[in-house]
Amino acid sequence: MDLLTQLNNAIAYIEKHIADDLLLHDVSKVTTYSSFHFGRLFYYIADIPLAEYIRRRKLSLAAIELQDGHKVIDLAMKYGYDSADSFTRAFIKQHGITPSTARKQGAVLVNFPPITFQIKIEGVQGMNWRIENKEAFKVVGIERRFGNEETDLISGFWQELFENGSVERLKTQTGGTNLIAACSHIDDKKNDFSYLVGMIADEYTKADGFTTLAAPASVWAVFRSEEFDENPYGSEIPKLFKSAYQEWLPSSGYHKAESEVYDMEFCNTTGNGKFYEEVWLSVVKG
Repeated sequence: MDLLTQLNNAIAYIEKHIADDLLLHDVSKVTTYSSFHFGRLFYYIADIPLAEYIRRRKLSLAAIELQDGHKVIDLAMKYGYDSADSFTRAFIKQHGITPSTARKQGAVLVNFPPITFQIKIEGVQGMNWRIENKEAFKVVGIERRFGNEETDLISGFWQELFENGSVERLKTQTGGTNLIAACSHIDDKKNDFSYLVGMIADEYTKADGFTTLAAPASVWAVFRSEEFDENPYGSEIPKLFKSAYQEWLPSSGYHKAESEVYDMEFCNTTGNGKFYEEVWLSVVKG
């Protein structure tokens, strides 16, 4: 089953069970992906975390039912809120008005319809990509764990590491210059993943005080940015991920691999004072 079909099946499942207490694990079961892998696929392709998408859909439907005369407390219970007050706060955040105001004729509401996934054809923008067969390797660095729905917090982690001197300490101790971020996941029963900022290690790398991640041999789809002059780390990474997931992956004949190391991000120098960034996705053919 191709990726787009699986994504659309997941949306259909959400619509059918929208009044249930839906979790990432529940939705991913209708696909061939683990909850971790599916959550990241959904985030990068849909530009929104799955939990936020479900929340928006519930509040869109609740607005319609309010205008049909349903009680606030009944809708709060139906859509998983523990009180009318918590439902009201969420409703105001999305619609900009209270539920009581939403009942009135002419009230302007914000509707989020169900997503439909299709191949996105850009046509005018080239994409630099290649396939790499890479042997097992190690990365040493600074690790933090994030919830499966917290991908959007990673940029803050990077900022923290630069501001508190951790990146400079990492470079000094390891002797490396090109930063790498490795995202890994081991136990699907745990609703989180490891994100490690570091350097590729060799036998001479000093790893004292840092976390070591062992990456297995894998096939990688590699996406490279154009060269640029300054180095605000990660400036091109979101664009590369979006292009890889939205345009390349659905039509490439490759699928995301259920690998312990799921993806990597590189920031490299060219030797002539310029920089470029790469995103590496672990993939399988067919």
